[in-house]
Amino acid sequence: MAMETEFREIDESGNWSAIYQEIRQQSSELPCKISKLPENKARNRYRDVSPFDHSRIHLQLGTNDYINASLISMEEAKRSYILTQGPLPNTCGHFWEMVWEQKSHGVVMLNRVIEKGSVKCAQYWPQREEREMEFADTHFKLTLISEDVKSYYTVRQLELENLQTQETREILHFHYTTWPDFGVPESPASFLNFLFKVRESGCLGSEQGPAVVHCSAGIGRSGTFCLVDTCLLLMSLRKDPSSVSVRDVLLEMRRFRMGLIQTADQLRFSYLAVIEGAKSIMGDPSVQESWKELSNEEDTPPEFTPPPPRPPKRIGVDAPNGKTSEPIIFFPPASRVDFPEEEEEPLVASHNEEPVVRRRAVGETATQPDERASRGQGKTEEEDDSPLGAWKPLLANMCVCSALALGVYVCYRSCFH
Repeated sequence: MAMETEFREIDESGNWSAIYQEIRQQSSELPCKISKLPENKARNRYRDVSPFDHSRIHLQLGTNDYINASLISMEEAKRSYILTQGPLPNTCGHFWEMVWEQKSHGVVMLNRVIEKGSVKCAQYWPQREEREMEFADTHFKLTLISEDVKSYYTVRQLELENLQTQETREILHFHYTTWPDFGVPESPASFLNFLFKVRESGCLGSEQGPAVVHCSAGIGRSGTFCLVDTCLLLMSLRKDPSSVSVRDVLLEMRRFRMGLIQTADQLRFSYLAVIEGAKSIMGDPSVQESWKELSNEEDTPPEFTPPPPRPPKRIGVDAPNGKTSEPIIFFPPASRVDFPEEEEEPLVASHNEEPVVRRRAVGETATQPDERASRGQGKTEEEDDSPLGAWKPLLANMCVCSALALGVYVCYRSCFH
């Protein structure tokens, strides 16, 4: 297949970053003035991720129709998606209003609520303990009917009720729980197994309203999901897999929402998933069963580990305005460990840059506070590499000289005066 040849050539030459940058430069830059209005700024999770004016979703209730969501319409594939950000605490009601008004039957969530200790999305659906959630601002009630938990995804059946009309609808919530931010899934097999579960539900079909797909910003993981699905659908419709260009499809999708696919790795993974998914399109009946086996979906899901505790406050440094009731130690002993402030990931970029600036540099990892503490424990004086260590001999000599000078002066005063 031509796509496999293209993939191999890019892989061998290591040109994924260059290809990705070319796509960014060729992408459409369309106006998104509505999102920048003062009354809408609080409805955006990131200042640099905005819906284009021509493709944004319009809410129908209330005086403000703005929500950070875009309608992606792929005409040839006859597929539409609504790509949106992870709801904020103040936009959860707007989110379910949009689902209702757009007659969506499915919601695809590709992030966790908390990732690396940061909140990426509000808890906009009821958990088992509470069963129900009510959104007074938009007059909707959501009820959790059932929940099927797999090793790396969860499928929830929800009931959405319009409290003004008492009408109810069933909503399916597909939640991919192990896809890292700015990263890629464990394997094409696990991703395709999840994608085909969503397809089999009918949520993506044209007889329903467009499925709502979101991650945190609604562009990286969400763009990957929609890109792979659209490419596979075009392969099926054209009966000619080699005629589909991943790059052309992505550029077409970027006409409807900025920044789709955030990294070169996500672009590479999209190629891999489309190449693997094409086997099913070309009539191999066993491939879907192999995806299910390889994904190990029946394994026990990994437990959520809470973020590590923050390091203890430093006296005189972390107190408000530097004020403290305890004395400030200017010359701490060598065994003391100072914890550097954690460097926060910037959430926003300049207006002309895509939000990939939130990504850490390649190979860079965030050192956890407890790891930093463990490195400092047990450090001896000989191992002290602080700047003060180099000055200790000089300081000792200065003290001795000062004491001698003071002694000479006292003797002189007592003898001659």
